[in-house]
Amino acid sequence: MMKTVVLDVRARPDAMADFTTAWNTGKPQRGTRISFAAPELLWQVLTARRWQLLKILCGAGEVSIREAARRAERDVKAVHGDVTALLHAGVLEHGPGGGIIFPYDAVKVEFLLQAA
Repeated sequence: MMKTVVLDVRARPDAMADFTTAWNTGKPQRGTRISFAAPELLWQVLTARRWQLLKILCGAGEVSIREAARRAERDVKAVHGDVTALLHAGVLEHGPGGGIIFPYDAVKVEFLLQAA
C-alpha cells in the first residue's frame, strides 16, 4: 500500500475542525495531511531545492544529511538548512539511527486559486 502525504492550503478553522472531529470520534483522518494557512507559506517551506530533496528522499528510508547532500549534488550546509526547515514543518522526521526520513512514497499538493 502506497503511503501518501497531502500538503494543502487550508484556513486554520478548517484544519482545526478536522482535528476536533477526529478527537471527538476517535477516528483519525485517512492519510496524512500537512496544512499551511496560505499558499505563500507552502511555497516558503517547499522551495524548488527542498522539493528536489523530497524527490531524492522519497522511498529511500533513513539517510544521513551528508548522503542526502551527495545525492542532491549540493553543499552539506545548504542541505542541512533545508532539512531543518522540512523537519520544523513536519514533512521530514528524525530516524532512529540519527538520519532523516521522508516516510512517504508519494506527495500530493492541493490548493485552490480563485478570484478574490
